[in-house]
Amino acid sequence: MTGERLLEIRGLCVDYGQGPGAVHAVTDADLVLHRGEVLGLAGESGSGKSTLAMAATRLLRAPGVITDGEVWFYPADGPAVDLLAADYGALRVLRWSQVSLVLQSAMNALNPVMTIRTQLTDALAAHSARMSRRDRQARAVELLEMVGISSDRLTSHPHELSGGMRQRVMIAMALALRPQVVIMDEPTTALDVVTQREILEELKDLRDQFGFAILFITHDLSLLIEIADSIAVMYAGRLVERAPASALFHAPRHPYSLGLLSSFPPLHGPRAPMTGIPGSPPDLRNLPSGCVFHPRCKFAFDRCAEQAPPLEMVGARPGRLAACWLQVGDTPVPAELAASEPRGTGPAASANGSAPAAEPDGLPQPADASEQAPGSEEPVQQGSTA
Repeated sequence: MTGERLLEIRGLCVDYGQGPGAVHAVTDADLVLHRGEVLGLAGESGSGKSTLAMAATRLLRAPGVITDGEVWFYPADGPAVDLLAADYGALRVLRWSQVSLVLQSAMNALNPVMTIRTQLTDALAAHSARMSRRDRQARAVELLEMVGISSDRLTSHPHELSGGMRQRVMIAMALALRPQVVIMDEPTTALDVVTQREILEELKDLRDQFGFAILFITHDLSLLIEIADSIAVMYAGRLVERAPASALFHAPRHPYSLGLLSSFPPLHGPRAPMTGIPGSPPDLRNLPSGCVFHPRCKFAFDRCAEQAPPLEMVGARPGRLAACWLQVGDTPVPAELAASEPRGTGPAASANGSAPAAEPDGLPQPADASEQAPGSEEPVQQGSTA
C-alpha cells in the first residue's frame, strides 16, 4: 500500500578513504522510500547518487567506507531488517528476491562467458527452488519479451548483444523475482528514446500490478518527470531538496534544482532558453564554507558563505524540503524560487496533478500559463514565501 515505509535511510555517511584525506562522498543523507512509490534521485556526476545506493545495499567496494547511519528495510510480512547490520546470509536472501539492482554498467555486470538464458535461470533457481526447469525457461522468455528482446537471444552471450540490449537484460534480471524494491542506477543510459519510453511504460505497468517501489537514479530530469512520484536532489554528497515531482518541476525551492531544470528543454509549453549551471562541482576534499553550492549560485548572499543551511520543511505542504537560506528568514525570495505549486501530487508529466489537456497538435500542455517550466519565456507567478 502506498504510504507505508519500505526502505528508510537515516543519517547515512560514506567516505572514500580514511583519515584527514578522506573524501566525504555522502553526508548525513535521510531518505524514505514508500511502498509503491517511484522516488527519483537526481544530480550531476559526482554528487553521490550511486554511492548512496551502493552503500544502502551493502555493495560498496573499497575504499568506500560507511562511517555512520542506518538503513532499514520493512518487508510486507516479517520484522524490519537493518541492512547495515545484517550478516551475509540474510543479505543473500534479501537481494534480488526483495531488493534488486540495475547497475549502471551492463557490460561489467553480465558474466561474459555465460549465455543470457543461464544468467536469467540461475537467478530464478537460486531464489525460487520450487520453480521447475520448464517454468524457469518460460519465465526467461517472458522477461526478455517484456523488455523488447526476442527470445532467440537467450542463447547469446553478452558480447553478442548491443549495449542497449545488455542494459535491457539487466532490467529483466532485476524484475525476475518481482522484488519489493528495485534500485535503478541510470537504467536507460544506453537506450534510444523509443526504447526508453517502452521501458518506462512497462515499469509503470509492473509497478501498478505488483506494487513494488523504485529508486530511480539518473542525470536526466526529463525521465524523472515521466515516471517519478517524488524527487530528491543531491549536490556534493548532500540532499538539497525533496518534493513531489510536479511541485519540483513547476516550483523548485533550491537554486541547484532550478539550474538542473533549466539545463534541458521543457517537455510542454513554449520554447525556453537553456541556461545551465555555471562553474563545476566542488572538490569533495576541499568543500567551500557555508552552503556548498554558494560559489555557483546567482542568488547567494553573505550568510550562504558563512553557514551551511539545514534540510528543512519549506512552506505549508508536507514533504517539501529544501536546504537554502533563501527559504527561511526575511530574505526576499527570487520569483524563480517562489512560483506557485501545482495542485495534485502525481508525477510531473501530468503537469498539474491530473491528465493535461491535449492541444490540437496532440501534445499535452499545462493548463495555466503561470505553471511553465522554470526558465521559460512566460512570466512566473509569484507565490507565498516560506
